[in-house]
Amino acid sequence: MTKKTLTHLNERGEAHMVDVSSKADTDRVAIAEGFVSMQPETLALIEKGDAKKGDVLATARIAGIMAAKRTHELIPLCHPLALTKVTVDFETSCEPAGIRVEAMAKVSGKTGVEMEAMTAVSVACLTIYDMVKAVDRAVSFSGIRLLEKSGGKSGRFRAK
Repeated sequence: MTKKTLTHLNERGEAHMVDVSSKADTDRVAIAEGFVSMQPETLALIEKGDAKKGDVLATARIAGIMAAKRTHELIPLCHPLALTKVTVDFETSCEPAGIRVEAMAKVSGKTGVEMEAMTAVSVACLTIYDMVKAVDRAVSFSGIRLLEKSGGKSGRFRAK
C-alpha cells in the first residue's frame, strides 16, 4: 500500500500550491451535497414563494454557481479553473423539514473540481439562510460532503 501524504505541504511542512503542469487534461466531475434544516413553516414559505426577499431557491442556485466559479479566490491553494458546467439543485423534505442541496461541477483540465462543487453547496446553503433568517434564525445546515468524483489519476470516488 502506498503511503498517502498531504499534497499541499512541501517537505518542510509549508503550505504551497500543487504544481499540476505535468498532469494530462482529463474530464473531471464532482458532485457534493448538504442539507438545510428549518421549521416546517419556513419550508412552506419557501415552497409557496412568499419569502420577503424573493425567490429563495433561484437566488441560492445563482449564488452557488457564482461561488463555484470563484472558489480559487476563497480557498487559498485552489487553482483557477475554466469550469464547463455547474449545476445546483434542490430537493425539499418534510421530515425532517428542510432542503437537500446538490451541486455538480465539471471541467476538462489538470486538477479536480471537488472544491468547486463543495463551495457551491456551502454558499447555496448560506444563501438560503440569508433569505429566510428574518423568519427563522434557527436554520442550520449540515452534511456538506463530496458524494462523487471522477477523472484524473486518482480515478473514481463514490461516498458510501
